[in-house]
Amino acid sequence: MNNVEVLVVGAGQAGLSSAYHLRRIGLEPGPGFVVLDHSPAPGGAWQFRWPSLTYGKVHGMHALPGMELAGADESRPSSEVIGDYFARYEHTFGLPVLRPVDVRGVHPAADGRLRAETSAGTWSARALVNATGTWGRPFWPAVPGGDSFRGRQLHTAHYPGPEAFTGKRVVVIGGGTSAVQHLLEISDVASETVWVTRRPPVFREEPFGQDQGREAVALVERRVRQGLPPQSVVSVTGLPMTDAMRAARERGVLDRRPMFARVVPEGVEWADGTRTEADVLLWATGFRAAIDHLAPLRLRERGGGVRLDGTRSVRDPRVHLVGYGPSASTIGANRAGRAAAREIRRLLGDTRTSEHRSGRSPEREEDTELAVR
Repeated sequence: MNNVEVLVVGAGQAGLSSAYHLRRIGLEPGPGFVVLDHSPAPGGAWQFRWPSLTYGKVHGMHALPGMELAGADESRPSSEVIGDYFARYEHTFGLPVLRPVDVRGVHPAADGRLRAETSAGTWSARALVNATGTWGRPFWPAVPGGDSFRGRQLHTAHYPGPEAFTGKRVVVIGGGTSAVQHLLEISDVASETVWVTRRPPVFREEPFGQDQGREAVALVERRVRQGLPPQSVVSVTGLPMTDAMRAARERGVLDRRPMFARVVPEGVEWADGTRTEADVLLWATGFRAAIDHLAPLRLRERGGGVRLDGTRSVRDPRVHLVGYGPSASTIGANRAGRAAAREIRRLLGDTRTSEHRSGRSPEREEDTELAVR
């Protein structure tokens, strides 16, 4: 049995931010906290992004706390840039990340602690930060006839880049940013593309400022407080209209069709009987929270989601979800990691934090922190 004060599950933006702030409240790597990561290398979900998603195409990447990402080559794949950055971050701050480790289940223990069964043995902790994100749970809608298709079906999680679709007839399903990015790339090499969404897409022409951001976060937070599954980001923010998207709209690439009724061997069919033949169905239909390993704790509400007070589970205050719901963004994960660490400090009853020893309040320390460059 491995005993720690806090167990962090996941080493993406949310997990590393949480680990950084756990160090700042005075917990030592090892006996104080450990990070268990399912992925084979640093980079979180970014390491699995398709090669054509270069760093220059990434929107809204916010630096991890305490260390800026400066001078990155925008022509390099984002998987490489961010993977290298996360690796430097873990080394710079001495974060104890063990990988690859699969967390199979987290259970309440008789001694009042939490017991995590993993591929690296059993871990006992007083508190747990779950930062597993969504990449491990791609969502495939159940559509009649789905198994009958003779062509190729794949999800965004396994998107290889546009070259694989050269000369193909491709149906892209999904109304989010990834779907549009795939569509724009594939339309340059495919013989035909068809875009299908469940709801008409909403394009945002105006800049997305702080007020709109706060409003979007509030909408997602409201659902989480009600115990409902979080909505997708695009459902509350809309799609940002870029020059590339305007050009694609002029070419008719963004002429969307409603969701088809069924999949047939040759392609897809709508309710009125019209069909589109296809070689590939690309499901850009999003992801769901990867929290099945928390099932033994019975955190889910009847609505299907986990009800949170801040980052803390309402059903079990020892468990914090970071990168879930309103904190499912790079800047949101940073803030949530700090909030979770402060709540865990109260739970552990440890007032001898590094901030107090230095005579500075946690808030002031955060405001005046110097970035490591």
